[in-house]
Amino acid sequence: MRALGQSRSGRREMMEKSFQAAEVEPRIAERWDEAGAFRAGRPERRNAEPYCVVIPPPNVTGNLHMGHALNNTLQDILCRYQRMNGRDVLWQPGTDHAGIATQMVVERQLAERQEADRRTLGRDAFLARVWEWKAESGGAIVQQLHRLGASCDWSRERFTLDEGLSKAVAKVFVQLHRDGLIYKAKRLVNWDPKFQTAISDLEVVQVECKGSLKWARADGAPLDEAALAKTLGRNPGGHLYYFDYPVVDAQGEETGEVVTVATTRPETMLGDSAVAVHPDDPRFAKLVGANLRLPLVGRLIRIVADAYSDPEKGTGAVKITPAHDFNDFEVGRRHEAQGARAINIFDAEARVQLKGNLDFFDGLDAADHELARLIAAVHGADRFIARARIVAMMAIEGRLAKIEPHAHTVPHGDRSNAVIEPWLTDQWYVDAKTLAQPALAAVRDGRTQFTPKNWEKTYYDWLENIQPWCVSRQLWWGHQIPAWYAPWGSVYVEESEEAAFAAALADGVERGALSAREANALAGDPERLRATFERDPDVLDTWFSSALWPFSTLGWPEDTAELERFYPTSALVTGFDIIFFWVARMMMMGLHFRGEVPFRDVYIHALVRDEKGAKMSKSKGNVIDPLALIERFGADALRFTLAAMAAQGRDIKLSESRVEGYRNFATKLWNASRFAEMNGCARLAGFDPRAAKEPLNRWILGEAAAAVAETSAAIESYRFNDAANAAYRFVWSVFCDWCLELAKPVLQAEGESAAKRETQATIAHVLDDVIALLHPFMPFVTEELWAIKGEAGPPRESVLALGPWPDAAFAVDPTAEDEIGWVVDLISEIRSVRSEMGVPAAAQPKLTLVQASPAQAEVARRWSETIKRLARMGEVDFAEAAPAASLQLVVRGAVAAIPVAGILDIAAERARLDKEIAGEQGEIAKVDAKLANADFVARAPEEVVAEHQERREASLARIAKMTAARERLQRL
Repeated sequence: MRALGQSRSGRREMMEKSFQAAEVEPRIAERWDEAGAFRAGRPERRNAEPYCVVIPPPNVTGNLHMGHALNNTLQDILCRYQRMNGRDVLWQPGTDHAGIATQMVVERQLAERQEADRRTLGRDAFLARVWEWKAESGGAIVQQLHRLGASCDWSRERFTLDEGLSKAVAKVFVQLHRDGLIYKAKRLVNWDPKFQTAISDLEVVQVECKGSLKWARADGAPLDEAALAKTLGRNPGGHLYYFDYPVVDAQGEETGEVVTVATTRPETMLGDSAVAVHPDDPRFAKLVGANLRLPLVGRLIRIVADAYSDPEKGTGAVKITPAHDFNDFEVGRRHEAQGARAINIFDAEARVQLKGNLDFFDGLDAADHELARLIAAVHGADRFIARARIVAMMAIEGRLAKIEPHAHTVPHGDRSNAVIEPWLTDQWYVDAKTLAQPALAAVRDGRTQFTPKNWEKTYYDWLENIQPWCVSRQLWWGHQIPAWYAPWGSVYVEESEEAAFAAALADGVERGALSAREANALAGDPERLRATFERDPDVLDTWFSSALWPFSTLGWPEDTAELERFYPTSALVTGFDIIFFWVARMMMMGLHFRGEVPFRDVYIHALVRDEKGAKMSKSKGNVIDPLALIERFGADALRFTLAAMAAQGRDIKLSESRVEGYRNFATKLWNASRFAEMNGCARLAGFDPRAAKEPLNRWILGEAAAAVAETSAAIESYRFNDAANAAYRFVWSVFCDWCLELAKPVLQAEGESAAKRETQATIAHVLDDVIALLHPFMPFVTEELWAIKGEAGPPRESVLALGPWPDAAFAVDPTAEDEIGWVVDLISEIRSVRSEMGVPAAAQPKLTLVQASPAQAEVARRWSETIKRLARMGEVDFAEAAPAASLQLVVRGAVAAIPVAGILDIAAERARLDKEIAGEQGEIAKVDAKLANADFVARAPEEVVAEHQERREASLARIAKMTAARERLQRL
């Protein structure tokens, strides 16, 4: 491929007619790599101020989606801007091992190839297959980030399971354990019965279920057990079941009174150990402390008073199953003295497990005939099959009062799609409450600040109500927990196997569990050691290693130069959905292990939705693929679209037409550069913009400096949309539409002149500013233009990615602004009036300046040809009074009149405006009627309501314009 802008013979060629993103982007990316443009620690920046951003590590299994595209575009804007301003920038890249997702991918691959499954292979062989998969397929998203233009220091790419990060994870786990902040306990977790592992709240999706079965005992009809089983087979949720629990006296005899409980999960009644009522509910006041007999099972359970029970919901009485509901677990802890104990009735696959279940049989007669019948019916059954059988048995016993359809959400695993079971199991936990206190203080005192500010409240709410963090997962792919179990019941938590074995042997001898001779024999036999001291098979939650990301990626626990220079990092850009799961945990770990916050600023961006405002999802078929948009329109167009729409706190409504529009903006920039080239606008050695004399040149230099200052301020305050739009307005509406148009007469005049040479040099200078100003947003086209324009004039010192950022120091020249600004405003106002009043495009009426001052008259004469050409006017003259039947406009104090007699049918134009105003008012009335309908507002999707509100605002704006035009006509 030929060098940029050069023919194969080496002679200079004209710029290509259009920018071909697909051809240019790979070449530009290669040039950045060759220049080492994104490397931190460049020698010439040894003394520069550091700036560091850590990438939210995407899953190694992932592909670039629109959320990634937005997040990484915003990070890249920050990094490119700071790099161009001379700072030593480290944008730290890397990927997450994504425990459950990656393990699932490889297990599915084994199944598709009809190879041995995970358990048949064994742990070591399976993990080897996962590493093979990573080497072959795990880098897709990194390459996709390259395509987006992400300017990470790719030479420092990390992986959460690489050797250095694994060392950091082990050290943190061991230290937290020694500090008493990691412990093992039996608590409820989100259990995925398909994958047979605990999962985080973030991996749980709530699915609304609504059933259709309706039955009441009072109706006298028998319950159709087959229909019930069929209904539950299709939809495991969506019903409320009302069960009667009989009240018993002190001797255990039924009193004839019942307490009716409503539940969505009948099968969990087998583990009930209490019924809760509200302390202030008069219906149950005399029953608090009484016993109930649990139907089918026979267990005596207590009625307890607890504010958790809502008198307005169901019957006001709530069955309490501490082992299978998170709220019930807490109620059980509060009433443990009243017998509200946890009774686990499921196995790991969510099948009913009663035989041999000591907790279940505690207090029961195992030989009881009715109990044996229950066990025969449900033991070993899937929970939803057991549900149907229990409901049917309750109906036979006369304890089922009714069944009602009931819409509610049911938790599902986001990858397995299995219904998640709250399950009581032994897991490792972090004492998050203790670690949260410094993290709360750091935000309260301003050491870390959120943008937008309102997200601090979310952060506080989560951390102030934080629960122990379950960090163990029943997987094989991940950081295996560094804990070893001895036959005598002790646990040894160490950073390495060798250290654990040494500690276990020494402790075993000390406590008399081993003789010195046995210990010495074991010490010399690694296989026997591993057989004697079994390592915990679980791995750590992926978020555990991610919580260390800001300092582990910089080399911790070693005291590296990078850690000293770049920690704390400068900014974090992430989504609101992981403030708790990732941001808060990085704060906790950074403060505990480094004594400093991990980042100074946290910018929380919003969601990217479809053009109607709906959340993107595969099921809706409205997912927009960023890679497809890059293929069609180029990375620059997508990046600029996302930046221009990234208003703080507002979701992005993305449409292909917007991306296409910003592709046209890139084309506009390209065409402006070609125009400059064709008109001799080349960079000039020694050009000093402060010495420019021509008003147009001084005006555009001032406008450029103002745009640079506005864009810089917006980027630095994370107002990405304001920054992009400031750059866009200047480039399109000021530089292209006005500067180049106003400069045409000078540039295209015959011969040479000082004014022409100055204008050519000024335009080349401002074009450099334009290219640099847009670089953080549109890096590919700007880097290409930087190289092309660098072929003339003084040599470039570096690729554009390394700067410089344009200078904002040029002061606005008031005299030049008065002159050029007035010309621009005059032409703009004439165009607007012509459009609003319906003046035919072919008509060229006279423009009369009324009582113009000598200075205004001089400017008008100097620019009269340009005014006539751009505003489509016949001639420019001067008068003491406005001509009859003329449209009048005031521009910066000057009165201009456009006679329209014979050009405009005033009566017809009034009628047209009246009709269009009425039409818009009719549209507003329709929208208002819908928005006033409470049922519509409640039922319609949020994006539909927003669309109606936007239509109303647009109609109001059009009415305002047409009303102004109508009033102008009225004055004729």
